[in-house]
Amino acid sequence: MRALPAAEQLALEAATAAAGGDGELAIRLTGDGEMRALNARYRGQDRPTNVLAFPDGGGARLGDIALALGVCRREASDQGKALADHLRHLVVHGVLHLRGYDHQSDAEAARMEDEERRLLAKMNIADPYDERTG
Repeated sequence: MRALPAAEQLALEAATAAAGGDGELAIRLTGDGEMRALNARYRGQDRPTNVLAFPDGGGARLGDIALALGVCRREASDQGKALADHLRHLVVHGVLHLRGYDHQSDAEAARMEDEERRLLAKMNIADPYDERTG
């Protein structure tokens, strides 16, 4: 990705931090068109989304993450965040889904966001949910 040449390295660092050595996973950095097709196929939503997680269901392999770089770039710009930080946040978010976290209820969302904040702070990334930082 020209706008973020280090995207692969940043994604790897964020995934390693979030997985905590608990298994292996694959990350696909993709375009919006491919992400739209994945989102339509697996979630029934005919639009691109920022990140999708596909858990493997147990064992040594956590699963796969797909990340739409175009969506990521637009969101970072719209939210006034550094693209590198937003990309790492989305990778952390995806890995947490692979580890069983979710945000279907307020309690689940709070638990997941707290873990995201903790992991991102270790990478010196501001709280993505604090409106003053983004």
